[in-house]
Amino acid sequence: MRDVNQALAAEFGLSADEYQRVLDIMGRTPSFTELGVFSVMWSEHCSYKSSRVWLKTLPTKALWVIHGPGENAGVVDIGDGLAAIFKMESHNHPSFIEPYQGAATGVGGILRDVFTMGARPIANLNALRFGDPKLPRTKRIVDGVVRGIGGYGNCVGVPTVGGEINFHPSYNGNPLVNAMTVGVADKDKIFLSAAAGIGNPVVYVGSKTGRDGIHGATMASTEFDADSESKRPTVQVGDPFTEKLLIEACLELMATDAIVAIQDMGAAGLTSSSVEMAGKGGVGIELNLDHVPQREPGMTAYEMMLSESQERMLMVLRPDREDVARAIFDKWDLDFAVIGHITDTGRIVVKHNGVIEADIALDPLAEQAPLYHRPTTETPKQPELGPVADPIGILPALHKLIGCPDLCSRAWVYDQYDSTVGGQTVKRPGGADAAVVRIDGLKRAIALTTDVTPRYVFADPEMGGKQAVAEAWRNLTAVGALPLAITDNMNFGNPTKPEIMGQFAASIRGMAEACVALDFPVVSGNVSLYNETEGRGILPTPAIGGLGVLEDAAQAVGLAVHAGQSLVLIGGISGHLGQSLWLREIAGREEGPPPPVDLAAERRTGDFVRAQILAGNIRACHDVSDGGLLVAIAEMIMPDRTGVALVDPPAGIAPHAWWFGEDQGCYVLAVHHPEALQAAATQAGIPSRLLGATGGVDLTLADGATISVEALCQEHARFFPEWMD
Repeated sequence: MRDVNQALAAEFGLSADEYQRVLDIMGRTPSFTELGVFSVMWSEHCSYKSSRVWLKTLPTKALWVIHGPGENAGVVDIGDGLAAIFKMESHNHPSFIEPYQGAATGVGGILRDVFTMGARPIANLNALRFGDPKLPRTKRIVDGVVRGIGGYGNCVGVPTVGGEINFHPSYNGNPLVNAMTVGVADKDKIFLSAAAGIGNPVVYVGSKTGRDGIHGATMASTEFDADSESKRPTVQVGDPFTEKLLIEACLELMATDAIVAIQDMGAAGLTSSSVEMAGKGGVGIELNLDHVPQREPGMTAYEMMLSESQERMLMVLRPDREDVARAIFDKWDLDFAVIGHITDTGRIVVKHNGVIEADIALDPLAEQAPLYHRPTTETPKQPELGPVADPIGILPALHKLIGCPDLCSRAWVYDQYDSTVGGQTVKRPGGADAAVVRIDGLKRAIALTTDVTPRYVFADPEMGGKQAVAEAWRNLTAVGALPLAITDNMNFGNPTKPEIMGQFAASIRGMAEACVALDFPVVSGNVSLYNETEGRGILPTPAIGGLGVLEDAAQAVGLAVHAGQSLVLIGGISGHLGQSLWLREIAGREEGPPPPVDLAAERRTGDFVRAQILAGNIRACHDVSDGGLLVAIAEMIMPDRTGVALVDPPAGIAPHAWWFGEDQGCYVLAVHHPEALQAAATQAGIPSRLLGATGGVDLTLADGATISVEALCQEHARFFPEWMD
C-alpha cells in the first residue's frame, strides 16, 4: 500500500480542500481503504456535489408520485393497485473505453436499480449520442454499444422497446450511453434501501467480487485525456445470464417477509451500498470482508470495497429468515454470504484478516460531503436568422434529410434488440412516437419515450431544457397516453467552467418550468459531468425519459397512415428554421435561436389530441420535431408505402420554412372525417389546417412536383447498412 497523503488523494480525485476536510473529519490520516471510501463517496458521480443545489429546484411531487428522487428509482401509481418503477442512468465514460461492456453493464446496472425495489422489469430504453460518422472510431463505438445493449437486454429477457440515437462532432471523444429501465410492482410492496434492526445480518448475494471497475465512479467524475482509452481496468464486465438468475431470486425472496432493506451494488460497489443503506437508516454497519465471495485471489480490503463487479446486491435480512433466503439463492446457484451486521454506532467499520481497515462516522461522511455553488455564466442569446434562401428545392431537400444520419431509419440498430420478448409490446421501435407495453394480464399499458434535442440546448439551454420535457410529454400524448412523470439524465461538460454550469442551471430552469406547466414531475435521474476530452465538451444533453399510462392498450395509435385518409395539422407553424436540421444539412449553418416553446399552448393542444385519440377519431398521429412538417409526413407514409397529395402552404410563409421549420407543439393526424376534427379544434381554440389526402405511391406537392415513396424508403434505409457493411 502507498502512503496516504495529499498527492495520493489527488490521484483518487480529491482536491486539496476536500482532503483537508477528510483529515478534519477523521482527526487523523485515513487508511488507504478509508481514503478510497471518501474518494468514491465524494466523487461527482456519487455525491452530486456540483449539481445538488440545482437539482433541488426541480418539481418532484404529484398525487400519483409514490417515491421521488432519493431511492434507487422513481415510483408512480399507474392504477389497479400497481406502480411503475423507472430510472435512467449513464454509462458514458465506460462506453468510450470499452463500448460493448460499457453499454452492457449500463443496462445491467439500471435493471438492478429497478428490480431492487420489488419490480419485475418489463422494458428497456436508451438515449445514445455519438461523434462524427466519418471517423472510424465512431463506427467502432456505435457497433460495440449497440451490440452491448442488445447482448445484455436480449439475454436477460427484457425487451428493448425504444430510444434515440444521434450524431455530432462534439461527441467524438465522449459518446453518451444513457440506459432506462421500467418495471411494475404492487404499489404496497415497494422495497426501500434504508437499513434497520440492530444486529440484523447484512447479506451479500449474486456474483463474486473481482478487480474490475475499481474506481469506476471516480473515472466517471473526471475529464478524459489522450490516454483515456487505456483505462480498461475501470470498466466492469457483465454477465446477463447471472443477472436473470438474480432477478428471479430477488423477486422470489421479496415474496416472503425476509427483507428489511435492499440495495444494488452499483457505482462504488460495496462502499456506496453499505454507506447509503446505513446512512438512510440512521444506523451503523460492520462488515467482515473475509466472507465476501471473491473470484480473484489475494484481494485487499480497498479492492473489495471499491470493486464495481456486476450482478451483486446487498441486503439486510430479518435474522429468523436467513435460512429461507439462503435456500432461495442456493436454488438459483448464486453466491449468498453474511458479511456483516447492523450496529447502533452510526459508523461503518470494515474488517479484513482480523485488522480494522476502515472506521468512519457515517453522518460526517454524508453531511460534510462537498456541496459546491459553482459560478455560472449565462449562454448568450443567438441572433434571429432573418430570411434564409432555399438552395435546392423542397423535394431534393426532403430526399437528403430523410437519409441523413440524424433522420435515417434506425432499423439496423433496433433490429439487434429483442423488442417483443415477454409478449406484451404493443408499439415497437419505429412504429409510434412512444413505445407502448401492456401490463401482463390487464388492458392497461404504459407508454415510454426518451427525448432531447442537444443543438437546441446548446443555443439556448433554458429553452432547450423546456423543449426536452415538452417533447417527451408530446410523444406520450401522440400514442394516446396520459403523461405521468419523467426521469432525467443530465449529460454536461466540466462543471468548473462557468459556461458549463450556466448551461446546467439554465437547463434545469427550463425543465422545471415545463414540468410544472405539464404536471410532469421528475421522480428519478442521474447526472453525468466531465464529458470532455482534452478540454472539448459535448453539446449539453439533458436527456428526458418519460412515462405515461393508457387505460386500454387497444386505444394506442401509431404513426403509419393508409390510403383514403386525410392529414390534418394541429397546432400553429410559423416556419422556424433556427437550429433546424434543414438549416444544418441543406444550408450548411448551425445558427439562430431554437424554436420557442409555448407551454400553455402545448398543454392545450396535447390534451385535445389525446382526447381525440381516446374517442377513436384518429387513425395515426405523429408530432412535428426534427426535420419539420414534411419529414413528419414522410415518416407517416413510408411504413405502408402510401402516397399523399399535399395542398399549398399558407400565404406569407416561405415554402421551405413551412415544410422544414421545427415549430413546437404540433401534431399531424390521420383521420377519416377532417371537417369534424377541425370543427372540434376550432371550438377548443386550437389552430388546425388540412394538409392533404393519402393514396397512390407518390408524395405530391400542390405544384405537381412528385417523389416516389419507394425512393424515400430506399434513401431512408440506406445509411446504417452501408456504413456498417
